[in-house]
Amino acid sequence: MKNKEIARVFESIANILELKGESVFRVNAYQKAARVLGDLTRDVEQLAAKDELIKLPGFGKAMVEKVREYLETGKMQRYEELKGEIAPELVQMLEIPGLGPKTIMLMRDKLKVETFADLKRVLGDRTLAALPGMGEKKVENLRRGYQLYLSARERMTLGVALPAAEEMVEKLRKVKGVKDVSLAGSLRRMKETIGDIDILASGTDGAKVIEQFTKQPQVQEVLAAGETKGSVRVEGGLQIDLRVVKPVEWGAALQYFTGSKSHNIKLRELAGSKGMKINEYGLFKGKRRVAGRSEEEIYRKLGLDWMPPEMREDRGEIEAAAKHQLPKIVELEDIKGDLQMHSTWSDGADSIADMAAAARKLGYKYILITDHSESLKIAGGLTSADVKKLLKEIDQVNRKLRGFRVLSGTEADVLADGKLDYPDKVLKGFDMVLASVHTRLEDPAAVTTARLIRAIENPYVRIVGHPTGRRFGFREASPMDIEKVMKAAAANDVALEINAHYERLDLSDVHARMAAEMGVKLVISTDAHSTAGLEMMRFGVAVARRAWLVPGQIINTWPLDKLLKWCENVKPKGR
Repeated sequence: MKNKEIARVFESIANILELKGESVFRVNAYQKAARVLGDLTRDVEQLAAKDELIKLPGFGKAMVEKVREYLETGKMQRYEELKGEIAPELVQMLEIPGLGPKTIMLMRDKLKVETFADLKRVLGDRTLAALPGMGEKKVENLRRGYQLYLSARERMTLGVALPAAEEMVEKLRKVKGVKDVSLAGSLRRMKETIGDIDILASGTDGAKVIEQFTKQPQVQEVLAAGETKGSVRVEGGLQIDLRVVKPVEWGAALQYFTGSKSHNIKLRELAGSKGMKINEYGLFKGKRRVAGRSEEEIYRKLGLDWMPPEMREDRGEIEAAAKHQLPKIVELEDIKGDLQMHSTWSDGADSIADMAAAARKLGYKYILITDHSESLKIAGGLTSADVKKLLKEIDQVNRKLRGFRVLSGTEADVLADGKLDYPDKVLKGFDMVLASVHTRLEDPAAVTTARLIRAIENPYVRIVGHPTGRRFGFREASPMDIEKVMKAAAANDVALEINAHYERLDLSDVHARMAAEMGVKLVISTDAHSTAGLEMMRFGVAVARRAWLVPGQIINTWPLDKLLKWCENVKPKGR
């Protein structure tokens, strides 16, 4: 699939146009095309073959022709022309948090900055701070952003790593001689960011399996190829490592290479206490292998229940497994609805009816439309007059549905003082209000904490979206006293969101578990801006599983009547 490849080209075009000072309309057109292709689950080549590209949101004749041109030639002429106008490293600098196009061009014109080496130099001396509109405080923020950018490049997000890994796993399943194949390492444990992608396979001829691995169509570079180990680089520059073991070792190797390191140390200590030894080849009593073909067998011989990979972080799972007290953590199939998404009314790519149809195909019973509120103009925030039209359209869509409900909502912006940007008479017209912070994310902890608590105490707020504001590679979590925020959420019966977008995954697994232990309700939402974005729910579920959450703690595992009753029950608070 070349979806993400072409999406990256469109994103680069948008970035270059932004640096050149082109119109916001043109920049947004390419950004939207990039987002649609990046979220797309169908193969763009298949859509092109069926002449269905024109059906994609935001894809007019010109955009379709550019996609076809790339599919046929491997290039896009418009992109090739633009690349010569702006130094490539300047375009890449747009990925640095806090560094916008105006500052980049100012540095180029005044300080001759065209490479990252140049940028590092001006961040280290006083020349940048002396430029108009800069100053030492802004430069210090840019230094932090630059360090965040460097850190992010060392690891990839779950949403980038998992599709590439799953594609390779499916290809390897079809290779002759492969008996078993699985993800391994931190990716199998569904950590939010990944170093390299690890895959484990079993077979009787490791060299032949490795050979076929290196010949897969997505492979762009072979880094290593041996008898039992291979390493390649695939589209997007991602590294995938494959290890092949004997079938008799499969379970032991899968457990060992899944980790985590601290989990494995605990298992090794437990095995030692029972007079046994465990490694990647099996569980041994003296020289005799007593287990190794399956993970279940390994854990059972150690007196433990098998546990999901997401739980293997040495956070009490081994102790719970020994007592047969592991919780039955949430599954993707437990999710009955999605309670944050955006339509064409604000900055989404698809209509309310389309979002509802896509959600029904996923087996959901309800969705909550949360288009942006008035103050977030950059995202097409709705005025009070727009809200009336939105509610009318939701009613019209619902009249055509059976066994499914579109709930009316908003992602209300939390202003600097903690108030929402809609008056009460507008807020009370929604089925459910989700409140989020989008501005002043670097305010001091005391300010941000007070701001969030005031929003939580608003009688109309049912959910707080992406509570800490973090985005991998873009910004760190906002400073705050998260425990105070959670206490306020528990006291006011407000749910905190696990935002499933792979750039956010906010709350984190650690914070989600902490919230649940404090009696806070959670919700897993995709924050989808297209029908394809609804597929990101599995990333949020992964966070919840790592947090040991059970379905009842997550409000969108509830049936619709229970959810609506909860909303109604809390309405009188503070009014």
